[in-house]
Amino acid sequence: MIVLMENIGNETDWWELMDEFANFTGTPPTEEYSPCRIEIETLNKYAVLVIYALVFMLSLLGNSLVILVVLYSQVSRSVTDVYLLNLAIADLLFALTLPIWAASKAKGWIFGTAVCKVVSFLKEVNFYSGILLLACISVDRYLAIVHATRTLTRKRHWVKFICLGIWALSLLLALPIFIFREAIEPPYSRPVCYEDMGANTAKWRMVLRVLPQIFGFLLPLMVMLFCYGLTLRTLFEAHMGQKHRAMKVIFAVVLIFLLCWLPYNLVLVADTLMRLRAIKETCERRNDIGRALDATEILGFFHSCLNPIIYAFIGQKFRHGLIKIMAIRGLISKEHLSKDSRPSFVGSSSGNTSTTF
Repeated sequence: MIVLMENIGNETDWWELMDEFANFTGTPPTEEYSPCRIEIETLNKYAVLVIYALVFMLSLLGNSLVILVVLYSQVSRSVTDVYLLNLAIADLLFALTLPIWAASKAKGWIFGTAVCKVVSFLKEVNFYSGILLLACISVDRYLAIVHATRTLTRKRHWVKFICLGIWALSLLLALPIFIFREAIEPPYSRPVCYEDMGANTAKWRMVLRVLPQIFGFLLPLMVMLFCYGLTLRTLFEAHMGQKHRAMKVIFAVVLIFLLCWLPYNLVLVADTLMRLRAIKETCERRNDIGRALDATEILGFFHSCLNPIIYAFIGQKFRHGLIKIMAIRGLISKEHLSKDSRPSFVGSSSGNTSTTF
């Protein structure tokens, strides 16, 4: 497994070759180029398959119900609800790719370049649209509670344009992945779905990693921290008990997103710093980061099925909407609907900014 790089003239060439097929986001290295004994199977593939299947089923069911409930509640649909609807659509689209990712973990990438591009693209779009939608929700809550303004939130057609802008930006940030991802068969390894950018793969990969992390993660995260920090301060100072309850779902959604995706992005930052030589690279550190990337990526995948669970346990109006739909369809007795008292809209100075969940 250990290959001596005797035929390489200088240290720069050695690093370039080693980076070409390094252990990056689940991509196995080639023994031909790596001087380290890098573990290709970092996690038990059977456990991973079970996790993927569980996430797929929960996400498919949960996000479909969320979309159904929001679409049924046209009269009481709020600005935040529109954002959460788009979030559910993004999670659902990503969930549909999970069986393919699961199969690739078991057998390598056997689906060809076209499928590689599409599923990688959907994964990236899901991540970027998720954090950008949450950032917009934080701005909406900040304007409605801290500044008590209804100028933007009252006009729902603006929300549609904002959501279209979010999808456009997410597609733009994910576009490099769609362009450069290909099905590759590296020596001494199973086929992989991987970026292929020619001779300057290592350098371009750094650019395509750093820029999305800044504009697709760090900046939206700073917006959320700023908006929710001031929103929380306002709520506590004003002792707004009703608004505290209305904000529970939103804070839970943001917290779950951070718990699921922040570890992966922190490991990705560490890996980036290691490849930029900002921190020393060793074989042990490379293996540790490879294992951490695989584990935290699975944690990120979990996010696609968790939001509906939050709505079900915390969101009273989501439960009421779901019970109402089931009663209309004759799945349950209408007595359940009468017993389930409809909670009042709370959460802002305007009904248009309250949340269904």
